[in-house]
Amino acid sequence: MLKAHGVPAFPNTCGCGCGAPFVLNAEVRPFSTNPREAIDFLRRKVNVPTRAWTDLWEQEHSAGFMVAGAQTDDILRDFRAAVDRAIADGTTIEDFRKDFDRIVAEHGWSYNGSRGWRSRVIFDTNMSTAYAAGRWEQIQRVKKQRPYLRYVHLEGQKNPRPEHQAWHNTVLPVDDPWWQTHYPPNGWFCHCSVQSLNERDLERYGLEVSEEAPRSRMVTHTINTANGVRTVRVPAGIDPGFAYRPGEMPAALEGADE
Repeated sequence: MLKAHGVPAFPNTCGCGCGAPFVLNAEVRPFSTNPREAIDFLRRKVNVPTRAWTDLWEQEHSAGFMVAGAQTDDILRDFRAAVDRAIADGTTIEDFRKDFDRIVAEHGWSYNGSRGWRSRVIFDTNMSTAYAAGRWEQIQRVKKQRPYLRYVHLEGQKNPRPEHQAWHNTVLPVDDPWWQTHYPPNGWFCHCSVQSLNERDLERYGLEVSEEAPRSRMVTHTINTANGVRTVRVPAGIDPGFAYRPGEMPAALEGADE
């Protein structure tokens, strides 16, 4: 349980790193309007000390802010302030790394991986999920006028995920269950996105609503957790821990007062 401690013609506005080296900057955003909803999403979270990235799972990330291995209130507070600043001010990964270096030095934090990789994971994952959650709020507000979503994958990636490529241009109703597991980001450093459409958009750009959602083949993964090895099943093409819609609350918190 979580506990508090202390458009041009469908531009590809996102880039899916899909395993290739990638630097997220202020221009790589799932939507280009003021990210008020993304900021609010982050600020509603409670800080959760963790030992490993698996300590929070899927929807739990919508309620809790974590940095894997950050186990004190003070370091979580500082990382959260740095992420908040990155989203609110549109700062770059290099700006965030200055905060990262300062926080690590002040708290004597020992972390896994290289500086570049670790800071990128914290920055990229928090930015992409916050923007995705904020975008979903926008989508819900206009779904009567724009009832469809189009999956967008940036073409030309060096090492694209085949499934993400295959989902490109999938158009489904906003409320189709497929989006509960396939609403991006769908993995580490994935920057696929969605665009909301109406009937005029479909006609203008020659798109059609898919007859059915792409079929999902479930894949078994073995992952390491702070409590030992765990086996999980997720749709093919989605990394373990990402088979949920950012902003979707855990079942235990659904409908609870904020």
